[in-house]
Amino acid sequence: MSVNWDDLKVFLEVARTEKLSHAAKLLGIDPSTVSRRLHRLEDNLATQLFDRSVEGHALTEHGRLLLQTAQAMDQGAQGAIDQLQGKNLEVEGLVRLGVTEAFGNAFIAPELARFCQRQPKIAIDLLPLQRFVKWSRHEVDIAITIEKPSHSSLIITKLCDYRLQLYASRRYLDRAPPIRRLEDLQQHPLIGYIDDLIFSDQLSYLERLLPGSRPTFRSTSVITQQAATLESLGVAILPCFLAREAPELVPILSEETSILRTFWMAVQPEQKKLARVGVVWEHLKQYAASNRALLMGSQ
Repeated sequence: MSVNWDDLKVFLEVARTEKLSHAAKLLGIDPSTVSRRLHRLEDNLATQLFDRSVEGHALTEHGRLLLQTAQAMDQGAQGAIDQLQGKNLEVEGLVRLGVTEAFGNAFIAPELARFCQRQPKIAIDLLPLQRFVKWSRHEVDIAITIEKPSHSSLIITKLCDYRLQLYASRRYLDRAPPIRRLEDLQQHPLIGYIDDLIFSDQLSYLERLLPGSRPTFRSTSVITQQAATLESLGVAILPCFLAREAPELVPILSEETSILRTFWMAVQPEQKKLARVGVVWEHLKQYAASNRALLMGSQ
């Protein structure tokens, strides 16, 4: 029995959202219709595509296999439509950019605001990422991550290096015991990440710098860590590009606590062909390259 393409589109949306209600809203149909079409697709293929629970719809092994094929069909069809309509040559439309919280807020967002003024036909969705991108859901067009993506089908480039180091507020340093070497930090409250909620090993700064250390204030948000540091709660490892926004923050033991990390930028090949995505991609590369000193903490 042949498979209905509309049923495949329903399958794709449920696979991306994992929720019948969310998929139905995006598709503009009611949840009961979504459910009926999924069951019809499963009947036609004689297999179960989803494990259903109160938490949502999770793909089975057969569902993941179908997802790869359905995505390729969907992207191929959309690519052909865009090409026929000339959309891939138009520098206009929406670009969704996923980026880590601090880099997005402190470095990317101000420049994208200026970019949008120069490119008024391009709309930007800036999404903070605190986990790995689920490319199968088309969450973003471009992703900037601290881990180099392992997805073999992506176009990946190194965007930039950046430096982190230890900071404290001037008020804190005026009243706290002096910090002349790493061992002195044992006398000071530390601010850092929540170990079991870190989504990337690249964020385990304190454990590498001070093995066995126990922060007295923890947060999954580096901006929250910066706020606690500004309130003179203790000392924290912060990106230099974030700390430079707060003159009250003072670097401590710069050489001993210097940490180098990398931001990677990734895009799906089909999206890279779109002019609007390509323009944003190239602009971000140029902007990062021209601000290397700021990212490395030497400005």
